[in-house]
Amino acid sequence: MFKVIKRLARDERGAVTVDWVVLTAAVVALCGLAIAALQEASGGLGENVGEYLADKEFE
Repeated sequence: MFKVIKRLARDERGAVTVDWVVLTAAVVALCGLAIAALQEASGGLGENVGEYLADKEFE
């Protein structure tokens, strides 16, 4: 049993894949946070524009 664990600990074939998965997950998480922050910062901008345009008369 210990031989198997030692062999798995020395095996580095999947290390690069794990690194890329972790980095990709971090980038996706940061993008999600950025989108959430921008969405919150814009507030009701879309609603305000919609109300403004609804009040205007167009020819």
